[in-house]
Amino acid sequence: MAIFSRRFVTTAVVLTVVAAVAAACQSESENASPEIPATSRTASSTMTPVAPAAAVTQIPKPTIAPQPTFSPPPALDRSIASVDLKDIVFDTFDGSSKRLSAASNELIDRLRDAIKPIYVANYEDVTCGDWLEHDDMILGYVSTGGQAYAYPIKFLNFHELVNDEIDVVPLLVTYCPLCGSGVIFDRRLDGEVMVFGNTSALYNSDLVMFDHSTGSYWFQTAGEAVVGTRTGKRLVRLPSSVMSWSLWTELHPTTMVLSREQGLDTRASQYVRDPFSTYAGFLNEGDDRYAFPVNGELVKGTLRPAEVVVAVEIGGDERAYPPERIGDAALNDEIDGEPIVVFSRGDGAVATVFSSVIEGRKLEFELREDSFRDLQTGSMWNMAGVATYGELVGSRLAPLPSRRAFWFSISVSNPDVEVYGQ
Repeated sequence: MAIFSRRFVTTAVVLTVVAAVAAACQSESENASPEIPATSRTASSTMTPVAPAAAVTQIPKPTIAPQPTFSPPPALDRSIASVDLKDIVFDTFDGSSKRLSAASNELIDRLRDAIKPIYVANYEDVTCGDWLEHDDMILGYVSTGGQAYAYPIKFLNFHELVNDEIDVVPLLVTYCPLCGSGVIFDRRLDGEVMVFGNTSALYNSDLVMFDHSTGSYWFQTAGEAVVGTRTGKRLVRLPSSVMSWSLWTELHPTTMVLSREQGLDTRASQYVRDPFSTYAGFLNEGDDRYAFPVNGELVKGTLRPAEVVVAVEIGGDERAYPPERIGDAALNDEIDGEPIVVFSRGDGAVATVFSSVIEGRKLEFELREDSFRDLQTGSMWNMAGVATYGELVGSRLAPLPSRRAFWFSISVSNPDVEVYGQ
């Protein structure tokens, strides 16, 4: 695997920003437009590898399904777009970049899937997550059948996209390290199950995906096609949450975890560290420190640019909840006339969101003795929306689709988004 480095220098601050890139990135890149700063979201070749945790020998290793190969998608139709093509910028992985408006078809083809997505997902038993530290963050999903799945952020940093199908639901698990954006989508659109790859480009410093059937470009945080024949189409979000590995396994002790072995010939040790762990702090220390161009006019000053929010949209109205500001609390709220509850934890910036109506009965909640208590029955609930004690023990609140990301990315994707309490 080819590894490159990028440093952001402002005043006396130097920060190394890291992500993975495939061997395809080794070839010589085109020169970047002079107005774009040298950029890359790839890993430093000088970083000392960390040995992975010892393997759990009593559990047989699963057979690794090979990653498929694809024919090239149709050429991108650049004549159809909802954004300015110059605002989509390719990371060329040589310290430079190139705007879509000036990129050749050859460059577009070469950079496609340079950051390798997962097209066939391989999972392991929860005990095989022993390489994760208790405070490592995961993007979590619970299937319609009740099985939990964990996607470690330290893995998603290097691959960004996972195509899967769980309980007959075609999923697209997405994560952009440069905007802390974890969102899970349904891959179905107009009767078609789409497959998504990585363009190696960014729009307002956020991952840009492409679908294999039309080659259209999609803005990850919004789940919206912005260039190509599908421009204006949107993916449906699915319920998900980002939290620490220890909290996730406490709530879901039988969770499956995405394996580091995905048939890509990558080293397990490369996933041990999170090279983006200090990036949010770096962005919040000054103005315009983004790794790639961001239209500052689209970023409201309501919150710090890299402040984590969990955003929920109902009926076209969207509200963002900043867990660090809210702290430990149960928020009883309403969006577009629908009562919801947000269970917030300030430590780790975690929030889960549910409908507060169960079996036709509206509940209101409060934080009580480190658990959430409904005022109507006195039942106690956990962060997964499960009643653990009381009259409603065993009941589950319906989770609501949400997206967790840095504020700047949510603000860019929806200028009408509200911030709770503002």
